[in-house]
This record gives sequence, C-alpha cells and structure tokens, in this order.
Amino acid sequence: MTADRPVAVVTGASRGAGAGIAHALGMHGCTVYVTGRTVDPDGPAAGTIGETADEVTAAGGQGIAVRVDHSDDQQVAAFFDQIAREHGRIDILVNNAAIIRDEMMGRTKFWEEPINVIDTLDVGVRSSYVATVYAAPLMVPNGRGLVVFTSSSGAVHYAFGPAYGVPKAATDKMAADMAYDFRDVGIAAVSIWMGSLLTDRVRGIIASNPEKFGRILDTAETPELTGHVIWALHQDPEVMALSGQTLIGAELAVKYGIRDEGDRQPPSYREMFDVHPPAQCAHVMR
Repeated sequence: MTADRPVAVVTGASRGAGAGIAHALGMHGCTVYVTGRTVDPDGPAAGTIGETADEVTAAGGQGIAVRVDHSDDQQVAAFFDQIAREHGRIDILVNNAAIIRDEMMGRTKFWEEPINVIDTLDVGVRSSYVATVYAAPLMVPNGRGLVVFTSSSGAVHYAFGPAYGVPKAATDKMAADMAYDFRDVGIAAVSIWMGSLLTDRVRGIIASNPEKFGRILDTAETPELTGHVIWALHQDPEVMALSGQTLIGAELAVKYGIRDEGDRQPPSYREMFDVHPPAQCAHVMR
C-alpha cells in the first residue's frame, strides 16, 4: 500500500546523479519526492523533475515532483511542510542538490574563473544543511532514518579547483558532525563518494566516439548504483555503525552484493588511485 512505502527525498534530481538515485529508490517501492528547478522539457537543460518522478512511478514507486530552488530557504521550508502534511515523516533524505557551473570544469586557474563558481558553497553545502534542518523533525520521531550526502573523492585530492573540492570536503565533514548530533535518535548520516558517473550526457559522449571514449565504461558507474547502495544502507540493521563516515559507493556495492548495469562491478578510487576518505578524530568539544 502507498501509505506503507518508505518516504524518500532526493534533492537536485532533475537529471544526473539525483535522477538515477531517485529512479533506483523507486525500484525498491519508495515514495520519492523529487526536487529541482527544471520543469520545462523544452528548456535548454535535458531532464526535468516531472520526468524523473514519472520514472520513479514507472519503476514501481511513487514519484512526486516539487519545484524547489534550494537557494531559497522559504521554498525549502514550504517543501518540507508539504511532506509533513502529506506523509508526516521522512525515512531517507538524499542531499544531492548542487550548482556546477561549466566555467569551473575546465583547465583554468581559479582566478581566471567568474566569482560565482563558488556558489557551490550555497547550493551544495549550505542547501544540504538547510534541508537537513527541516527534514530532521520529520525523521527524529521515527527512531530511525538515513541522511545521505552525495560527494566525491575531490574532497581529498585536486579536482577542477577549489570551487569543486572545498564543497566536497565540507560535505563529508557535515555528515560526520550531523551524525554526532543524530547518534542518540537512531538516524544515520553518511557521505557517499560516487565514482565517474555514466549519466545521459556521458553516454552521449561515448556514443559519439566509442573507440576514443569506450574505455570510460571500464570504470564508470550508473547513478542508479548509488541509489541501490542507499537502499541497502537503509535496510541494514547495523547502519548506525557506519554513521558519520565517508564511504566509497563502489565498496558499499561489493559489501552488499550489488552489481551495476551489465553485471559490472565498478572499481573504487581506493583500488584505482589509492585515494580514500580520512578518518574522523574521536575527540569531542562542546
């Protein structure tokens, strides 16, 4: 029954990682609230929240598209009020919304890029904090729940410059600190490093020149893989033992026996590059 479905929120799910995660959670029968700003299928950007919600429903879940600008706290508050009215709880929150500007993805120096590339600290870091603040009152009474931050290994090595790497490092730290506050109420908070993602855009690049770009398939993972990993974490009775950690999605897939599209097992960045998350120190100051 619809009322018995786990209730999930995936922010920034018009396309890319968020869309894939939402789709996978739909495969597991979740009600998934899909947020983002893109609603026009004829606009310049491919993918809309409505299309993602439809994919969730087609997969066996219930997709609910809600237009939310995550730079606007009032819109975010209204969104979570809507969930409170309609379902009264949240079981899984996936903080994925982020601004990624094309100018930050080139081989330029940071001072050669427009100042607004650092908006990743607003829609990315701050927006994840705000969403979790509003989600927490809908999770705490349940006595269990899962908060996930999507991140990447750029938190610990150079990747595209400070406007990309600094928010990833901040995201990992946010998961660790929120986990401490959540520790006595049964809510796990983790950050998950995704690998190179096989999004629709990347698939198009591969199709344009398979000889040149086909090797991407050897290591890339679908966004759905992260969604299946999140579901496995949610179902794991020992998930609180992982709370506060930054985890590598590909390694979690092995742990939970999850294989990706085409029966592939994508490698982790630890395996490929000896890149791994640092441990959080145990000292507490209040």
